[in-house]
Amino acid sequence: MAKTLIVVDNKLNFPAIDAEVIDFSQYLADFPKQGEGRTRIINLCDTEGYLSQGYYCSLLAEARQHKVMPSVSTINDLAQALNNDKEVVIPIPNGMLKHTHNIQADSFYVYFGSCEAEVYQKLAKHIFLRFPTPILHVKFRDISGQWFAEIDQMSMSQLDADQQHVLFSHLSRFTNKVWRSLRRKKYRWDMAILVNPKEATPSSNKQALTKFVKAAEQLGINAELVSHDQINMLNKYDALFLRETTSIRHHTYALARKAEQEGLVVIDDPTSILRCCNKIFLHDAFTYNQVPTLKTRFVSCCNDETLEDIEKTFSYPVVLKLPESSFSLGVFKAKNREELVQLLSKLLQESALVLVQEYFSTDFDWRIGVLNGRALYACRYYMARNHWQIYNHASKRNTSGGFDTLPTFEVPHTVLQAAMKACRFIGNGLYGVDIKQADDRVCVIEVNDNPSIEHKVEDAYLGDELYMQIMQEFADRLEARGR
Repeated sequence: MAKTLIVVDNKLNFPAIDAEVIDFSQYLADFPKQGEGRTRIINLCDTEGYLSQGYYCSLLAEARQHKVMPSVSTINDLAQALNNDKEVVIPIPNGMLKHTHNIQADSFYVYFGSCEAEVYQKLAKHIFLRFPTPILHVKFRDISGQWFAEIDQMSMSQLDADQQHVLFSHLSRFTNKVWRSLRRKKYRWDMAILVNPKEATPSSNKQALTKFVKAAEQLGINAELVSHDQINMLNKYDALFLRETTSIRHHTYALARKAEQEGLVVIDDPTSILRCCNKIFLHDAFTYNQVPTLKTRFVSCCNDETLEDIEKTFSYPVVLKLPESSFSLGVFKAKNREELVQLLSKLLQESALVLVQEYFSTDFDWRIGVLNGRALYACRYYMARNHWQIYNHASKRNTSGGFDTLPTFEVPHTVLQAAMKACRFIGNGLYGVDIKQADDRVCVIEVNDNPSIEHKVEDAYLGDELYMQIMQEFADRLEARGR
């Protein structure tokens, strides 16, 4: 039987239940534990704020292979509309309500899929299966004769004493249940390749995109390049291939999530985007899964104790990273205490946690392209001239270094082995694994979803075969799903 942990912002005055109750700081410091067995997390922290403790609780739980509610996907699904000044509103299926008279002013709370009013119980379960999260507030709306449910995610602190008592009662019953995830059937055969013509550093250049389309055609897939504004009916496609740089609070993630829900084969899938876009998740998962990586720690404040601890753990310079960044943006180097304080204070205004990492100087970084668990291509990306990173965004001329593309069989075995291991807990999509190597030491820096694939760069060794293999993966997945 799985062990249940209840994670809260403040465990004072929390009633005794048949589960261990801990606060977020304890979960951050004491878990995961070796040999702990199956663990499920009920996250009752406030998850409304992006990069809040509640958000990181669910994110780290997934990195640690704990079953968590709410998942990061659910948190983002509910938050996406609010960020666009909209409500989460879903139609109520016919027959879901026994009585519809005089309910315009009614609202009710859903606690772990149940509610106090029997008349709304069926609807409560329906909403919970759509948005599995501990506390939801549901309001009824009549729009042109059709009933809709307006859904808000609630935190425990927003409930009064009586409502909290009801919550604890439902929580106690829920901890004895087995969580099950629903799977949706997949169906249909055209592909949308998402691009952004205005993007300064796109994932694929025009020549590469043309080769993707031609490769798809040879495999019987009708692929078309579309921008976010041009996609109005996702369900007319069988597959979605993202070639626009991804981010969580962005239409790329929302589109991938929606496509997956509607039954499309998706690369980058939303789970891969969630896991790859946040370096906190990656490095916690690297540690848990014993992937060789740089010495890293997460910090949440900039007091003297934290600074002294950093200086005991690392020698200058140290590298500081925002959890979400790409193309070397959001990555900084501090050469002394003064720079460390300045940078850390600034970054903590943007995120509740910041990565502090050892500085590992190399002439180049390996990039291993991985598709569905196998190495596809290999590149060496060299540092920009007179700079410590591959990209130098401050330079007007030498913004990036050179590269070598070589067959995977010429890559050191330890590098390939580290790349494969790093991808196992991410998923079965298309990834670019960045690795530093010096002599016998190999360190995985990060796993990137939506890796760069450009004509005359990543395809310099395989040529058109690179595009064929990626499109073949789509074809295989569509055929496996009986389309």
